[in-house]
Amino acid sequence: MSDTINPAAGGGELASSPTPTGQAGAGTAPQSRGRTTISDSVVEKIVGMATREIPGIHSLGAGMARTIGAVKDMVPGGRSSVSRGVKVEVGERQTAVDLDVVVEYGVAIVDLAGEVRRNVISAVERMTGLEVVEVNITVDDVHLPDEEDEDEGTEPTRVQ
Repeated sequence: MSDTINPAAGGGELASSPTPTGQAGAGTAPQSRGRTTISDSVVEKIVGMATREIPGIHSLGAGMARTIGAVKDMVPGGRSSVSRGVKVEVGERQTAVDLDVVVEYGVAIVDLAGEVRRNVISAVERMTGLEVVEVNITVDDVHLPDEEDEDEGTEPTRVQ
């Protein structure tokens, strides 16, 4: 059944008239023809990428996770995990996010956290359609400029 405008009835009034559709469900929205499930790992990757886009974020993950990740990065064939330092809970319509981050020295942490929240919420809601109910951020460390050699795991050479 569809609604059509009946010009004889005074213009803008709606009159119901049956119309054949030809196919079963042809008039139904695509969303009602099946179920889409988004796994936690998908949302974690989106959150990880959205967080890394913000200037002032040095890395993600708490101490041990970063150490293990650095070792995995050095192993041939090992890949760094985009979702390191990210934990999510995904429901049918909503998600909650927990982040562990290391920030660069000198950035305003409160402002940086606000930028991260905005970017994460925007990316997750745009890509998944899930409502982000909270983004909890734990700043685990501050990266100092002279810590570069330690992060890369290389010792300075004795001879140049």
